[in-house]
Amino acid sequence: MQEASHYPVILFWSEEDGAFLAEVPDLPGCMADGGTQAEALSNVALIIDEWLATARELGRPIPAPRQRLQLAA
Repeated sequence: MQEASHYPVILFWSEEDGAFLAEVPDLPGCMADGGTQAEALSNVALIIDEWLATARELGRPIPAPRQRLQLAA
C-alpha cells in the first residue's frame, strides 16, 4: 500500500450516503467510503492499489500523483 500514499485524497462527509467519502482526483472513478474518516482513508488506500494493479494488467497509462491539489474557487 506504499504507492497509494503518494496520491492526494479528498475526504468529505456525504449526507446522501450517510458516510465519509474518500476520492482520488488523479485516478478517475477511484473512491471509497467508510463510517469514519479513518475507515474511508483505509478503504481508499486498498482501492488505489486495486486501481493501479488493474491499470497495469490492462496496459493503461497510470497518472502521476500531483504534488498538490488545486481547487477551483
